[in-house]
Formats: sequence, C-alpha cells, structure tokens
Amino acid sequence: MPKSGKFVRANSGSPPHSHPRPLPPSTSRGGGGPRTLAERVYQQLKRDIIRGAFQPGEAINEKVLARKYEGSRTPVRESVMRLQQENLVRLVPNKGYFVSHLSIHELNEMYEYRAELEGFTAELAALRWSDQSLMDKLAALAHIQYRTDDRASYEHFIEADTEFHLGIAQLTRNRLVLRSVGDLRCHMERIMYAAIDIGYYGEVPAREHTDILEAVRQRDAKAARKCMHEHIIGSKDKVLQLAAGSSSSIR
Repeated sequence: MPKSGKFVRANSGSPPHSHPRPLPPSTSRGGGGPRTLAERVYQQLKRDIIRGAFQPGEAINEKVLARKYEGSRTPVRESVMRLQQENLVRLVPNKGYFVSHLSIHELNEMYEYRAELEGFTAELAALRWSDQSLMDKLAALAHIQYRTDDRASYEHFIEADTEFHLGIAQLTRNRLVLRSVGDLRCHMERIMYAAIDIGYYGEVPAREHTDILEAVRQRDAKAARKCMHEHIIGSKDKVLQLAAGSSSSIR
C-alpha cells in the first residue's frame, strides 16, 4: 500500500459485519461473456485493493476503472457492489464509493472473531480430516519461509499462508466454515501487504503452523484449537502494536 495512504485509522466507524461472499458467476456457460467479464473485473479490482494499488479513502471512479480493466462501467459497478459486501469498499451517501479504511477498533474485532472462528476450524479439522494428500500439502506450506530483504519471497509467503489457513478449513468438510475463513483472508492479506510498505514483515510462523498441523494430524482437537487461537492472538498483538506505533495507522 502506498505509504501516504492510511490503512488503519483511530476513528472507529461502524464495526464491520461479516457477509457471506457471493458465489462467483459461472464462467463456463455458453453465452456467458458478460458474466466472465464481470468476474474478471471483480477479481482484478479486489487483488489491486488488497495489494495496495489503491490507497484507503481513494474514490472509485467507474469510468477510470472501466478503462483500466478493459471493460465497461456495468461490470465495474457490479464489482464495486460485491466488494462493498466484503468491506473492502464503502459507500458514502451523495459522494460515491471509496476504498475502505480499517479502524483500530475494527481491527481488534476482526482478530477476535478470527481467533474464535479459526480455533473452532482447527478443532473441527482434527475431528474430521480424511484427506492425506491435503495434509501432506499443508505440511509443505507450513515450512515456507521468506527473506525480509526480498519482497517477492514475502508475497509468495502471503499466498502460502492463505493457502495453509484455507487448507485447514477444507479439512473440516464444512462449506460455511470454508467460506467464512476465506472472507477473512482478504483482509489479512491486505494488512500483510500494507505492513511491507512500512518495513514490517512479521515473523515466520513455521513452528506455529507445524504445531497446529501436528495437533490436527494427531486428532487432538483441544490442542489444535489452542495452537490456532494462540497463533492468531499473537499475530493480533503484534499488528495492534505496529498500528499504535504508527500514529494509529499503517501507512
């Protein structure tokens, strides 16, 4: 995220609400050109917001975005409305749409919710997992590391981190759990990308990921929940200290 843009701000607006993400439109049906275009614009705009190509508070100009993503204003408008549901974009009455900020209060709520959700997810995964190939994949993901002087390696780690947490959710075989974890991951990625621009890469959680996965493998539901909860709360404390130390904002 550009250093000049505020990501976390002190003023707490309305707390974010978790909305189920709309299912992506089918891109395989015959005559599905408009749907395919709308989905492509949505995915590209979402990726650019998460990765900081747009500053928090920046206005969404449908005409400019239509030109940028080689589409029309209709798929851009549809994409923006979807992103509003995901709290990445906000509507200001009589002014239009803007890329959202995230207040300290909202950040704290998000981590509290995530700790409980993913703690339960790990617990359920321990009780239900049956896919050995996915477990092996998660073991490889848990060991992916990065270099603090190499942005590309950290971006690769962010992708692997998301894949790891979504993989744990897949082991539950519960679609609602998987969707809920997925809804939160876009915000986690946004925080991680924003932190790069102030020189903070965090700590490599390889040991924590390994402990979570081992508890799941051993079907120790209580330990799996505890390891995941502590992993997320530890991350929350670091991010909140970071935000407070940056004049209540990640810039």
